[in-house]
This record gives sequence, structure tokens and C-alpha cells, in this order.
Amino acid sequence: MRGVYFNNGEVELRTIDKVAGEGVRVRVRSVGICGSDLRMLEMKFPLKYVVGHEVAGLLDDGTSVAVEPISPCNECEHCRKGDYNLCRSATASLLGVGRDGCMADELRVPERTLLYLPPGVDVKDACLIEPLAVAVHGLRKAGLKAGQRVAVIGGGTIGLCAVAAAADSNAAVGLSARYEHQMAAGKRLGAVSIDGRYDLVVECTGSRDAIKQAVELCRPGGRVLLLGTYWEGISFPQMAVMLKEITIVSSYMYSASGAVRDFDVAATLLSRYPEIAGALITHRFPLAEVKQAFAVARDRKAGAIKVVLEP
Repeated sequence: MRGVYFNNGEVELRTIDKVAGEGVRVRVRSVGICGSDLRMLEMKFPLKYVVGHEVAGLLDDGTSVAVEPISPCNECEHCRKGDYNLCRSATASLLGVGRDGCMADELRVPERTLLYLPPGVDVKDACLIEPLAVAVHGLRKAGLKAGQRVAVIGGGTIGLCAVAAAADSNAAVGLSARYEHQMAAGKRLGAVSIDGRYDLVVECTGSRDAIKQAVELCRPGGRVLLLGTYWEGISFPQMAVMLKEITIVSSYMYSASGAVRDFDVAATLLSRYPEIAGALITHRFPLAEVKQAFAVARDRKAGAIKVVLEP
């Protein structure tokens, strides 16, 4: 069996033992390279586990599934309310960070983390359910309503997932993207170019300059949703935020509203709009070519959006 590790800023494909222990075996069929994977690689983040957390695959009986890559305690006050992303054990159990992840031929996960794919969702595309769930969760937290004007800053995977989820909610969506191929993908998903002021601005790049742009685009009394990851800290144009009485909404991963997980909503979204996969997935590589896959994923100028590994 093979697994992908980071070692001092380098990507390594190693031969490892077969997955043992408790949990349901999932034979991996698609795993996405996330922006956080690229960032941790660049930072030489000290990870001792197989990396990766965006995954879909097959059970031993051939059933197609995606995997929600966290295993919270399900007992604390946050878990009982459905906010299991806030569980203290959630990060420690996150695939690819606190335990072996999914850039491998197979993995074992708790059965409760499985999501059985709805009709119309190809297992080779279903690794997109994880980033879609990030966007679904954030927009839910921000209180998105039909008919609102929504601006998305950033044309990477999370930004384009936010476009798709907002457009599905009958919002008028504007997109600010750095590269032409990102803008073209956004237009396929229902976005237009930025124009005017917005009820909700979704910042997906993780940069301080983009936060300033988000505040400028937000109408007085509107909201700014932070979906980017701010590895180097964050700062706001405080005076503008105050004078416009802007509400800043933070968001982390995904959770549940009642009995419905953000993962469930994301899977349904992908089943209704399979063109999401066509717009986002730009490259596919076998696991043996993981080093080339990461090199392509780093080069946004060359046209990469979502790069997928297929063991």
C-alpha cells in the first residue's frame, strides 16, 4: 500500500503497511489537493501522518461514499448542539493532520463519517463535497437569503464553491478572481463580474488586501464572511468597518443544523449541478505522479484550480 507524506518541504510517496485497526475500510478513488495542504507543505509543517482530507472512495461492497474527515467526541456541549466542528477533539482527529489522511490507496474511518453518494455523483468527483461543505457552512452561518447580492473574492476552489452554493440559493453573485481561467469557471457557475455594493461579501483568499477589498464592497449594515485561512494573522480597516457597521462572520469547516449535515447539503448540491466538477477539477493524476500533481497545483497561473489524485 502507498501513502503520501510531507518531509521538510518535499512530497514523498512511501510504501506503508496495510491499514489496520477499527473503522470501515474505504478504497480511495479521488482525493483533492487542498490549499491548506500546499500551505503546510510550504511551511514545512511538522506532520507525521499520511496527508490529505478531501476524499471519496468505495466500500468493500462497492458502495460509493465520501468521508467527512473529522471524528468529534459526540458527547460535549458543542457536539450535542450539532457544532461538532468546535469539539476540542475535532482538530486532533482531522484526517491528514491529527491522524492518517486519505492520500493513500485506502483508509479506515468511523462509519458515522461516511456519506453515501446520491444519484448522479461520480465517485471520481465526490472529493469536491468537502470544500463544498466548507462554503455551505459559511453561507449558512452568514445568514444568506434568496435575492441578496453576494460578492465572492477569490477564484480558487473555496471561492468557486461559494459561488456555486450562493447561486443555488438564488443570490445574485459577483466574483473577483485573479486569473482569467478562474473567472471563466465562476461564470460557468452563475457569477458575473463585481459591480456595486453587496449585502454579503465572502473573502476566500486569506490575504489582508482582500479583507480591505471585502469591506469596501460591503454595503452599510452588510456582512463579511471569512472563508479564507489567515496563516499569518489578520487585520481590518477598523474605521471603515465601524462607520459602515459591518458584521464580520468567521467560519470553520462544517457541522450540522438539526439532523442535516453541511456535508449532506453539499452532496445534494453536487448531485443537482454536476457541472461544478467540470468547472473546478482541472487536472487529474494517478497517485504515482503525486509530485507532479503538487507542482501543478502550486502553479495557479498555468490554469490549475482543483487538482485530484486518483489512486
